Amino acid sequence: MNVKNYTFHDSTLDSTSLKLINGAGDLLKSIGIETHSLQTEKIIDQAIRRAKCDDFGSDSFLEPLELYLDSVNGEADLNTFGRIAVREMLVRALANRLKITAWNKEHPKAANEVISKPWIIVGLPRTGTSLLSILLGLNPMGRPLLHWESANPIPPPEIATAAEDPRIIECDKELTQMLAINPALKAMHPFGATLAQECTSLFMYDVRTTGLESQAYCPSFGKWLLNADMTPAYRIHKQVLQALQSTQPTEQWVLKSPNHLWCLPELLAAYPDARIIWTHRKPTDVVTSMASLANALQWPKSKRRDPKPVADDWNFKLHSVINKAMAFDRDRNDNWCYHLRYEDLMANPQHAMKHIFQHFDLSVSELHQRRISKWLEYRPKNSFGKHHYDARDFGWTREQLEEQYSNYSRQYC
Repeated sequence: MNVKNYTFHDSTLDSTSLKLINGAGDLLKSIGIETHSLQTEKIIDQAIRRAKCDDFGSDSFLEPLELYLDSVNGEADLNTFGRIAVREMLVRALANRLKITAWNKEHPKAANEVISKPWIIVGLPRTGTSLLSILLGLNPMGRPLLHWESANPIPPPEIATAAEDPRIIECDKELTQMLAINPALKAMHPFGATLAQECTSLFMYDVRTTGLESQAYCPSFGKWLLNADMTPAYRIHKQVLQALQSTQPTEQWVLKSPNHLWCLPELLAAYPDARIIWTHRKPTDVVTSMASLANALQWPKSKRRDPKPVADDWNFKLHSVINKAMAFDRDRNDNWCYHLRYEDLMANPQHAMKHIFQHFDLSVSELHQRRISKWLEYRPKNSFGKHHYDARDFGWTREQLEEQYSNYSRQYC
């Protein structure tokens, strides 16, 4: 396939609403009016107005915010809709940071909450991390971070009313709107207000997450993030979990995100007793699938129509981080994490769960086993369609990718 002709099935990129938004933005720009400016000061001011407080706790977010905006403004080629979406993403993240800082001042006892032995899944994107987090979260003693909680965690939901929290409906409406604009995403990733969310969505509050890179093409920011100190991000990550746990007592958190592979030392410093699972899949599938997903996420927001730059950028990211994580693994003892092959998880999820628990000297309870069986019965793979992708869509061949990632494949796949 010629990369210049690359398209997404079922895309509504040319819908009337997006055309009107982008057309209006282009018209205003032509007469010298810049709408939805991506400037540091304006985004901070809007976050303060939304949160109705101005104490960020520290300025650790400021450097990455400025770097990200410089990168997006210079490299992302956003359309008007894209500028609106990126601006809203950043304003919401900083408003949430302000809210958690203010809430902690009013509730200092929350800092005493202990996040004990959390399950943390750290595999590369597209390696079964979502499925595994859902299955672990079916444990009656466990608790995943839900999408709606990560989107709007403060005030933390009370145990008596959490199931009826109006923020669930609000989040569901936002996800429905996103999927209406870009329905191709339905087959690429599970979305739902009450589904498990990547816990490093909380890193967004410190503007230090690969999630920022999935939303807009920003390679210079990505290179900075690869070696950035993630300690401040884990600090606020833990603060949010403590706040949520303070109103809903929790035995075991079930957390997951590929972003943890970028920063394994900081992860273990923040959660030294974590039960870490590293999922593995042949990189030829991982890289191509992630290139497809990243392009799908950015497609409605960008004027760029060539998918290759985004794909090549994610290939660089994934190759860099896997080498970094492999070096970390070599320097640790064999028990620091459990290595799980994607094929084993998909072939027999219950068997995979049994071996995971055995590695940590635990056993899967009978109730947990029954809940997994029922979930698998009612939510089969590809229930929302199948994600189609091909290395040739991005000017690659499988042979090239196999050679590039051969060291990783030999050791883990």
